[in-house]
Amino acid sequence: MTTPETEPSTPDAEDEFQRLSKQLLRTAKSAAARAAVQALLEERTVLKMPAVRQALILHTDDGEMAHFEGLAGHQYSLGLDKEQRCFLELVLSMLGFGVVTLAAAQNLDDQRLAITLRAILRLAGNEDLAVGRRL
Repeated sequence: MTTPETEPSTPDAEDEFQRLSKQLLRTAKSAAARAAVQALLEERTVLKMPAVRQALILHTDDGEMAHFEGLAGHQYSLGLDKEQRCFLELVLSMLGFGVVTLAAAQNLDDQRLAITLRAILRLAGNEDLAVGRRL
């Protein structure tokens, strides 16, 4: 699930990703934005791409925050593969950006599908339903 455009995984890069994760969650202004940020953080490969971070992250006096409008405007020029782009389209749709049908879920692998389902549950304010594999 990694691409050549993804940053290398080093201890420093991982520390920076964790710091950024906490900051983006802290500055999310709505439940939908928190659900979208959490989905991107769980999926990791999309958010680790420098082009995505450049389009998404807005630097403010309070630190970095997710600017989904900027990301939505650049989603087709980020160098994402088909699954990553489909995942991002579904995440952005939770915030009202773009027109994507739920049929797009058929293009997701198991991991991204589970992340998307958990994000939809967060968006609905439901933390009680579990998403996982059947035994």
